[in-house]
Amino acid sequence: MKRFIFSISFIGAGILSGCLLAPVAMAKPMPMAPKPAHSRSVVTHGSVVINGKTIRYTARAGTLIMRNAKMQPIASIFYVAYTRDGISNEQDRPITFAYNGGPGSSTVWLHLGGIGPWRVAVPTNAQSSPPPPYPIVKNPDSILNRTDIVFIDPVGTGYSRMLGQAKPQQFWGIDADAHSVGAFIMRYLTKFNRWNSPKFILGESYGTTRSAVLSNYLQHHGVQLNGVILLSSILNFETASFAPGNDLPYILYLPSEAAVAWYHHRLNPRPKNLPAFLKRVEHFATGAYAHALMMGDTLNPEVKSQVIAKLVRYTSIPAHLWRRADLRITGSEFQGLLLNSENKQTGRLDARYDNYKLVPMLPLPVYSTMTSAIDGAFTGAFNWYVQNILHYHTRHHYDILNYAVNRSWIWKHNPAIPTLGGGWPGYPNVAPDLERAMVTNPHLELLVNNGYFDLGTPFFATVYTMEHLGLPKALQSHVHLKFYYCGHMLYLHHASLNELHANLDHFIRMAAHD
Repeated sequence: MKRFIFSISFIGAGILSGCLLAPVAMAKPMPMAPKPAHSRSVVTHGSVVINGKTIRYTARAGTLIMRNAKMQPIASIFYVAYTRDGISNEQDRPITFAYNGGPGSSTVWLHLGGIGPWRVAVPTNAQSSPPPPYPIVKNPDSILNRTDIVFIDPVGTGYSRMLGQAKPQQFWGIDADAHSVGAFIMRYLTKFNRWNSPKFILGESYGTTRSAVLSNYLQHHGVQLNGVILLSSILNFETASFAPGNDLPYILYLPSEAAVAWYHHRLNPRPKNLPAFLKRVEHFATGAYAHALMMGDTLNPEVKSQVIAKLVRYTSIPAHLWRRADLRITGSEFQGLLLNSENKQTGRLDARYDNYKLVPMLPLPVYSTMTSAIDGAFTGAFNWYVQNILHYHTRHHYDILNYAVNRSWIWKHNPAIPTLGGGWPGYPNVAPDLERAMVTNPHLELLVNNGYFDLGTPFFATVYTMEHLGLPKALQSHVHLKFYYCGHMLYLHHASLNELHANLDHFIRMAAHD
């Protein structure tokens, strides 16, 4: 196990900016030792009205310096922490560590989208953001009324970066990433005297993968969590991998595809009650459709026609395409086919978004409609916010999304629960890590949140994963599932953001025994 040692430092402009060269005899430059990795604190104060009550808080933007066993700096991890003012007994105050996913994403989306005290006012009706300037407003749906929040940018994202002789493989992989974020959390708890506070971790998208590994890692190091919060969850990658021979994602994506067809008014007749309609689709997906896929080439032609008729009814994709695809249309193909008559494609992470195709005849999307609709707003808004509200100034670029991290990611994972009888390496699956954390800490509560219109981490795949955790009967009630009329980023829909706030507030209060 790698050894991580932290020392504290806060925001500054010059982290190991280079070596100073001094003149010597023969005019040969002699390299000097690098400057120590240190910086300064940036602390500001603010207030936000939540549920009609004014919440005053302190915002601290800073970095923790990670060191190796030789006390050499290897990384600087950036964070922004919001702590409520006027708390007499801080150890009773819950604290939540939050992060996005990618892998390779900063935490700007959760920070300025959903749960921080400020948010960028992007349209929530699945429309593209207008040109700048982008309004940044107080967020009445922040969870700061119930918990302090620490937003973490993993190494390689935001302002977080490697230092010295550090290598990407020390941070960019399923296990290495969770261990470095875990080391950060433990150092933060020590520095700010929060070890005895009720503790939560909150991850979105790949951040849920991180949370599963992290929950077990932290517990192994004595950090007892009260709760784990997952937004748009993916733990078992077999459920979302349209690889040859893997029929599982076709089954688990179908309810989301039906929901997207419902949203875009492609179903005739269009059911009035979406959840009730999706229950029927789920029953078909795990029944007749799953059986048809399992039969493969031996499927009876008459039965195949019956299955195709149901697939058309639930998705509006024409029968000849289902037949040509041998009942298997991938999520990406569905994005390109649903609105094909209008020369449009849907989004992947949020299929409520649509835009024109770049290549009209291509049945696959070429770009992300959701990202193109909101990326500029979040990028512009955060860069303004960090300088003008948090008063943080630096010469470094803030990496909203670092694709180099994503391309370099090490997907190998050492499971927390050994595989009995051996087995072949396959899809990453971190669900056993979460299972182990919940079994060894039988008080741990889990809140799982998914949007109906998400084709990246489909809600029924999450249901499948949660129903296969293998928890003892007595602990199954600790898993709480919530669904929303939105896509991947739950906060891009006002009603869902309101509902999310209420669910988070209730969950944290319950798990913290407040």
